[in-house]
Amino acid sequence: MMKLITTILLVTAASSDAFSAPAHGPLSARLSPHVTCSPSRCSTSLLSAASVASSGNDPAASTAADSSSAALTKQQKRMQQIRKEGGLLAFNTKYGALNPFAIFYGLTSIVLGLVWFVALCFSQLLYTITGNRIDKKRRLPVFFSHVWGTLLMLFTVCFPKIENGDIIEEFHKNGRKAMFVSNHNSWMDIPFIGHAIGWHNYKFVAKKELEKVPILGKAIKVANNVLVDRTNRRSQLLTLKQGMQWLKDGVNLCTFPEGTRSRSGRLMPFKNGAFKMAHKAGAPVIPISICRAAEVMPSYWMFPYRPAWGVCKVVVHEPVESEGKTEEELALAVREAIISGLPEYQRPL
Repeated sequence: MMKLITTILLVTAASSDAFSAPAHGPLSARLSPHVTCSPSRCSTSLLSAASVASSGNDPAASTAADSSSAALTKQQKRMQQIRKEGGLLAFNTKYGALNPFAIFYGLTSIVLGLVWFVALCFSQLLYTITGNRIDKKRRLPVFFSHVWGTLLMLFTVCFPKIENGDIIEEFHKNGRKAMFVSNHNSWMDIPFIGHAIGWHNYKFVAKKELEKVPILGKAIKVANNVLVDRTNRRSQLLTLKQGMQWLKDGVNLCTFPEGTRSRSGRLMPFKNGAFKMAHKAGAPVIPISICRAAEVMPSYWMFPYRPAWGVCKVVVHEPVESEGKTEEELALAVREAIISGLPEYQRPL
C-alpha cells in the first residue's frame, strides 16, 4: 500500500509544478484555494495530500513499513524455497524446517541416540571406576558414536558415495595417523567424514559450544575430543597441545578449518589451528572434499529433508606431508586439494 501511495505522489508531482506539495508546511498551504485545476487533476492532488496527512508525514513510519514489507518478502521467499526442497508438506519452525522425511530422520536419530547415551554413560562409569587406567585413548565412546552414525545412515538411506576410500585404508595399514581436514557447509558433514575415516579411533577438534548439544555433547566429553574456546587465548594454547599429544599418541584428528559452516556453500578462508597442530607434530594431513551435503540438509533445516544416497559424495585425497613445508605451504596444498574435489558452485569465488 505504501508503494502505491508513493507512486501516486510521484505521478502527481511529475504532472505539473503547480500541483507539487512543498517539502514542508501545513496541509492548508498545499491545498491553496488560489490554485485552479481540472477536476481530475485536483482529485489527484487531494489524494496526494490526504495520503501525506494520514501518514503524519513521518519518515520513520514509512521506513518501518518498508522494513516490515521486506522482512515479510524474505520469509515468503524462504517458505517457497522450503516447499520447493521438501514438498507441499514441508513447514518451517523457529528451530528449522521439517517435512515427513526430516521428521522420520529426527525420530530415528533420537531413538538411536537414547541407546547411544546409555552406552556413553556406561563408558564414563567405567573410566571413573578404573581411574582411567582402561582404554586410555578413549576408543570405546568413539566406537559407540560410530555405531550410532552408521545405523542412522543405514536406516535413513543417507550413506554418501566414498571416492578413493582405499587411500585411508592403505594409510592405516602402515600404522600412521593423520589430521583429517574437510570443507564444512552442512551438519551432515560430521557423519559423512566419520563414515569416510571408518572404524578407527579419531578425535574431533570442535568448538566448545557443542558441549551443550544433548547427547552429542556427552559423546564429545566422554571421548575426550579436543574443544576450542574461541574467546579464551589460554584455552586455544591448551587445545593446540592436546591436539598435538593425540597425534603423537597415534590417534587421528579431524576438523573443519573454516571454523563454521559456510552459509553460501562456497569454501571459506581457513583458520590455521589445524595446520599448526599437524605441522608441530610432524603429522600428515589428509584432505577430504564433501560434495553436495547442503543439498540434503541446508543450514535452515532441522534435519535432512531427503536421503543422501545418490546425492552426496566424499572425495578422499592423497596425504599431504607436513615435513619439509611451512605451515602456510601445508595449508595451501591442503586447500588446493579440497577445492579440486568440489563441484564448481562450492569452490571459492
